[in-house]
Amino acid sequence: MDAVTPTTTSRFAILQPLVLRDFRLVWIGQAVSLLGDQFHFVALAWLVLDLTGSGLALGGVLMAASIPRAILIVVGGALADRIPPRRLMLASDIARGVTVGILAGLALTGRAELWQLVVMGIVFGIADALFFPAMNAIVPQIVPVERLPAANGLTQATGQLTTLIGPVIAGVLVALVGSGAAFAFDAVSFAIAALALLAMRGGRTLPARDPMPEAASAGDPSSPAPPKAGLLADIRAGAAYAAADPAIRTLLLLSAAFNLAINGPIAVGLPWLADQRFAADASVFGLMIAGFGLGALVGALVAGSLHQAPRQGTLLLVIAAGIGVGMALIGIAPHPLVVLAILAVMGLGIGYINVVVMAWLQAHVEASMLGRVMGLTMLASFGLGPISLAAAGAIVDWSATALFVGAGALVLVTVAFGFGTGARHRLDLSTRSTTTVTVSPTGGPA
Repeated sequence: MDAVTPTTTSRFAILQPLVLRDFRLVWIGQAVSLLGDQFHFVALAWLVLDLTGSGLALGGVLMAASIPRAILIVVGGALADRIPPRRLMLASDIARGVTVGILAGLALTGRAELWQLVVMGIVFGIADALFFPAMNAIVPQIVPVERLPAANGLTQATGQLTTLIGPVIAGVLVALVGSGAAFAFDAVSFAIAALALLAMRGGRTLPARDPMPEAASAGDPSSPAPPKAGLLADIRAGAAYAAADPAIRTLLLLSAAFNLAINGPIAVGLPWLADQRFAADASVFGLMIAGFGLGALVGALVAGSLHQAPRQGTLLLVIAAGIGVGMALIGIAPHPLVVLAILAVMGLGIGYINVVVMAWLQAHVEASMLGRVMGLTMLASFGLGPISLAAAGAIVDWSATALFVGAGALVLVTVAFGFGTGARHRLDLSTRSTTTVTVSPTGGPA
């Protein structure tokens, strides 16, 4: 660990982890990579629409990434407990960088085809499933425990800022010179992230583990420890723990339903609205996503700055109902600026909900189960993504209004379920400190 002078600990607490060399490298690499992700998202949506003009095709390309990510995300979480997370992150960055670099060459030469985007999506989905859990696992290895809140806060705030500024820059770039240049920027961002990981000193091994309970209780230090449980056994134990807790179970169900209603319409419906209904260019689409990012950033900051509300569960469900109304209003909005304003308000609510719910989970879940429960939470965010994307792609070509109004109605039905099952009372339990969570334009934590 790098030395920390007393001066650095006395002010600007959120910046303190940057004095640690390894964390600074990870932060720089991932900040650039997160910005590249925004370029990738805008370029991919616009390239598919340029090639096909079809929302169904765009939904299909996005599904190609979301299906393997959803299937493998829990496995990736278990692997992060068995393989040094730095190694998993490095493999993921290299695979994604090479893939998007090839795609950039195809787009720049006018040779990109839909099937190539599908293949790229599959590679990205597998790589994402390895990367996300490993990223969460490496921070405690390179940052002292007392600095973890600041490190997580800085990382998540950076992600929100890239969601805010990235789509605007990317939209202008795509509008001026095409999707190929945006893909090339994303490829370079992965290379920078990989170089940063290679330069790290820590994170190369797994942290030391406590002795197995069975071996410790046997009373014979020379006796071999029982064989380590397999991946499937670890996953089953985590799932059983979550299913046995009514509050965690309810949160997972609500998260899955909300992502079903929001992911597809935002990822597929918004670029369709910008291109088809408003006859605008990619820069307008980028502004819409930026409006959402700004709202999410403010919502996260508000949630992280306030004490718990007296009736936190009720407040969360009321905010969720407002998000459902906003989804429906997007379907009948007459102008892109109206859509931008609605998205900003929705982002505010989603940013607040994500922070409060994540903090509640961190306070409620047993430490030994936290990683697996977080993996299940990510699964709830990603698992219904393919269905949401497929449905959105099919419906938007028929009626964008029906897509957004129907999605809003599904959110409101889910909120009614939360009230009916008493979920609001379970969420009124006190929490510890809050941690901001990035929300991607396609829904769910990033």
